[in-house]
Amino acid sequence: QVQLVESGGGAVQPGESLRLSCVASGLTFSEYVMNWYRQGPGEDRLLVAHITPDGTLDYEDSVKGRFTISKDHAKNTVYLQMNNLTPEDTAVYYCNALRYGYGLQYDYWGQGTQVTVSA
Repeated sequence: QVQLVESGGGAVQPGESLRLSCVASGLTFSEYVMNWYRQGPGEDRLLVAHITPDGTLDYEDSVKGRFTISKDHAKNTVYLQMNNLTPEDTAVYYCNALRYGYGLQYDYWGQGTQVTVSA
């Protein structure tokens, strides 16, 4: 049974930082693209960062230079370091694990963690 468990969300003021963590279990962590999505109030879910099995990184334009995704294979954990947060970053943040194999898509989601940025 695959589980993704996020933590690290909270309420902060503009300019502050948070680090989100997502611990994965029940899958071969090294085979998956690990993604962080967010969904703000009344908005669609948006991919903000991902890291591939070989370590290639990519970011949504609005978070480039402020957010950093990383992973620790020994801990089956992916992180999202978020610096210089703004109210526009307020959202529920979701961890996602994705891979394709043998014509199938393996797609798993965490329960989400709330990030609120306000003065």
